[in-house]
Amino acid sequence: MHIFVDGDAFPNLLKPIVVRAVERLELPVVLVSNKKVSLGKSKRVTAHIVEAGADKADDLIVQMAEPGDLVITADIPLADRVLEKGAHAIDHRGERYTKENIKQYLTMRNLMEELRDGGVVTGGPAAFTKKDVHAFANTLNAFFTKHLKK
Repeated sequence: MHIFVDGDAFPNLLKPIVVRAVERLELPVVLVSNKKVSLGKSKRVTAHIVEAGADKADDLIVQMAEPGDLVITADIPLADRVLEKGAHAIDHRGERYTKENIKQYLTMRNLMEELRDGGVVTGGPAAFTKKDVHAFANTLNAFFTKHLKK
């Protein structure tokens, strides 16, 4: 199993959680971004910097991800694409994207985008909190417990 991190908007508070987990479990991590980003010191992390442009990082993650891999991203269309390939996806707030719920997330995302494009002020996402950090850590741990039972 490989872990892919969509690195451009990855919260700093989550970086040590990922590094500790992959060091403990001896899993490789691929960090993909369009600028230099660091998860922290780990020989298990490989960084790929892609050229700037819409979906360049997403395209590389989709190309590299294989069934059973885990992608950490807040990008719902990216999550949908990797789920189609048989990979798993979780977001920064600990939400696990699945084939059963991803279409609902895409629909809500598209609706909000249409509202914003129409001039409706929708606000933005809620501030990232310690509660989100705990939810992410719990989801990541539960994922590894379930999928690494070998």
